[in-house]
Amino acid sequence: MSNPAPFDPSAIGSRSAPRKVSWSSRDCMLYALGVGAGVDDLAFTTNNTANVEQRMVPTMPVTLGVDFSVLKKAGKFDWAKLLHAEQRVEILSDIPVDGEAEAVTEITEMWDKGKAALVVAQTTGTSTDGEPLWRSSAGLFIRGVGGWGGERGPGGGTDPAASEANDPVKTISYETQADQALLYRLSGDYNPLHSDPSFAARAGMDRPILHGLCTFGFAGRAVLEVAGAGARLQSMSARFAGPVWPGDTLSVDLRQPDDRTVTFAVRGRDDAEVLTGGIAKLGA
Repeated sequence: MSNPAPFDPSAIGSRSAPRKVSWSSRDCMLYALGVGAGVDDLAFTTNNTANVEQRMVPTMPVTLGVDFSVLKKAGKFDWAKLLHAEQRVEILSDIPVDGEAEAVTEITEMWDKGKAALVVAQTTGTSTDGEPLWRSSAGLFIRGVGGWGGERGPGGGTDPAASEANDPVKTISYETQADQALLYRLSGDYNPLHSDPSFAARAGMDRPILHGLCTFGFAGRAVLEVAGAGARLQSMSARFAGPVWPGDTLSVDLRQPDDRTVTFAVRGRDDAEVLTGGIAKLGA
């Protein structure tokens, strides 16, 4: 491809065409397995266990209806230079384990980082009767397309987990599998960075890495474990700080400053931070 030029900030507000999306109880089980749930999580991993009602893992909407092709309206870029920097998901209504919706992805923010751009692409899922079901916002760091003279955007801020030093910490560790990325990608994220060694090499990795959103899903499971049985996730956000390789152990450090808030960070190989600034809000 030709050398990319600085992005055009007038792309803010650009929207994808509406996309019909549907999911089944099988899709919900497959996603749950992709983020490491198993025999101890039968509400998420089975659909016919006696006296157990199936539930969707609440981070699953990050996989539904996202259309990053809308980024092309900002300009040309090399997809190998795109990194997922931040993620937020909001659960706006009860989402059934079998359902359908219409999803639209919109560019809501663009920040000029000099030699790169940070673009926020927000996907909203709406039921067939017009009820908003979820909102998923991805912050995407794209090298080589900054420099249009725009604002750099807000700073990273203080990690909420670090600012609550007096709150007790609970650490939950999960071992990912060597084929974790291959299983997670079956939920619809076919980015070759997570499966194709040659593409991973173009991105500067020695081998394919785990999806950041897979790590995000593991963290969501830890949040629910701390929150207790029956807890409902209203929103969850975090920043991606470093890569995870399939087979690594994830250590999720969590604090619960009040009944409706859980803050968290995730450590990977050699205790390196891989998710930071995590905060989850809980409902009844």
